[in-house]
Amino acid sequence: MATLCRPAVSVPEHVITMEETLDLARSVHADHPQLDLALRLIRNTGVETRRIVQPIEETLKHPGFEQRNAVYEAESKARVPAVVRRALEDAQVRASDIDMIIYVSCTGFMMPSLTAWMINTMGFRTDTRQVPIAQLGCAGGGAAVNRAHDFCTAYPTANALIVACEFCSLCYQPTDLEVGNLLSNGLFGDGVASAVVRGRGGTGIELQRNGSYIVPNTEDWIAYAIKATGFHFQLDRRVPGTMEPLAPALRQLAKAHGWDAAALDFYIIHAGGPRILDDLSKYLGVAPGAFRFSRATLTEYGNIASAVVLDALRRLFDENGTSHAARGMLAGFGPGITAEISLGAWSSDPRPA
Repeated sequence: MATLCRPAVSVPEHVITMEETLDLARSVHADHPQLDLALRLIRNTGVETRRIVQPIEETLKHPGFEQRNAVYEAESKARVPAVVRRALEDAQVRASDIDMIIYVSCTGFMMPSLTAWMINTMGFRTDTRQVPIAQLGCAGGGAAVNRAHDFCTAYPTANALIVACEFCSLCYQPTDLEVGNLLSNGLFGDGVASAVVRGRGGTGIELQRNGSYIVPNTEDWIAYAIKATGFHFQLDRRVPGTMEPLAPALRQLAKAHGWDAAALDFYIIHAGGPRILDDLSKYLGVAPGAFRFSRATLTEYGNIASAVVLDALRRLFDENGTSHAARGMLAGFGPGITAEISLGAWSSDPRPA
């Protein structure tokens, strides 16, 4: 069976703290009629620090979509290779062993995808399959795991590489003054993550089942408005309440696999915000501490979009993994409202790739 190996994660060097974020909101939006509400919502995220690819002075400027996207391309090419090389080393495979690259990003645009550049510059084979995922937002990390699982199920000796590259700070729009936008300015961070799914062998989560679910009639709750100035993030105030309809989908997938979603050994969950985790804990019937890896990502890095699930999984590895055959769930949530869900058990198999 396919095994999701240890992710490698990197965050930029520019740090912004919660207090700095609040001070900026007070100075930039001093006359906003709902400033107090926005400050309270930002404070309640529990995000202590975030990392961004440019100094805050540059982040607050808007030189235009063309220049911002040029920064996205340059930063992607500068930061992705080291993370990918580390993920390959951790999985004990070479670039030439990879049969498919899944590249996930919703914060910039390139055509051809960064996958073509990686194949040409990093030693991947010229017949490596390319799967860019751009429009699933924060659910993209979970979707990448699931598509890699599907591929390795179809081709049992194949290996897939996942790359999630998110520079949310490049989507800052100074003219967007809705409370949801002000909240997002204090919630999202930047990060790059990568992981290998090995068709055979490897240490990590042996992927056993996956599924998708969309909450009906919620496609405009998380969205981009595409304008001359770039991507304008739109967040409906009802989004934090979506765990009530999503939890049954998680339970149903686990039940179909013969598992109880409330009695698993580990959970790797997208940390969209503290209420997402609190509500999922409530509706799944699991202790809040079960989501400690996701909470740690949110606290230290903020919401790094599709990279969250890979960073949360990296923290499980850093805690020395878990016991053999321990059962777990990985889930990402994003626009749609979409859930991408994986089930698997911990395995350590020394066979070569």
